Amino acid sequence: MYEPNVVGDWQEYDEHAGLRVRVHRLEAAEPPRGRDDAAAGLTYFSLRVTVENRGSRSFGIHLEDGQIDVRLGPDGEAAFIDWRNSQFIEGFDVYPLRRATAVLYAAGPDACLSQVDVQIQLRVEEEWTDRRLWTGGIGLHEEPVGAHTCGTRDGGLAHQVSNFLRDQAEEGTA
Repeated sequence: MYEPNVVGDWQEYDEHAGLRVRVHRLEAAEPPRGRDDAAAGLTYFSLRVTVENRGSRSFGIHLEDGQIDVRLGPDGEAAFIDWRNSQFIEGFDVYPLRRATAVLYAAGPDACLSQVDVQIQLRVEEEWTDRRLWTGGIGLHEEPVGAHTCGTRDGGLAHQVSNFLRDQAEEGTA
């Protein structure tokens, strides 16, 4: 069974020895060139996608619009992606022991930001890699608020992870 990565985890590509990618720094943040009018009433956040080459040869990589999909809440509703403020990796050669980072600005309703899924499909040397998924949350709300929320009834992703870790710790101490 395929399991998603947690935001911050590295994912290696078997077909491209030494190449790995991660989604990290998922945090509330205002875009540098101002808010897009289409994002009125939404909360902005940013995330970074870093591609690292730990191999012995260089790779030409592309990570542009359409290769990053961001979904919010348990229903997986699409986030608003602010393409004007985002920075992508367009045709960059990543040499051994080097990195390249894309910065994405997106927005969504406050109540949905406790569960954020990011799917990446990297293009390496004009060849598409398999899609990879990272999941995380911003933690703006620990508990669902109001009648219309995107959090789950049991407290959202942060609450579920906390319960899982507590259960694992209790099993190990018995």
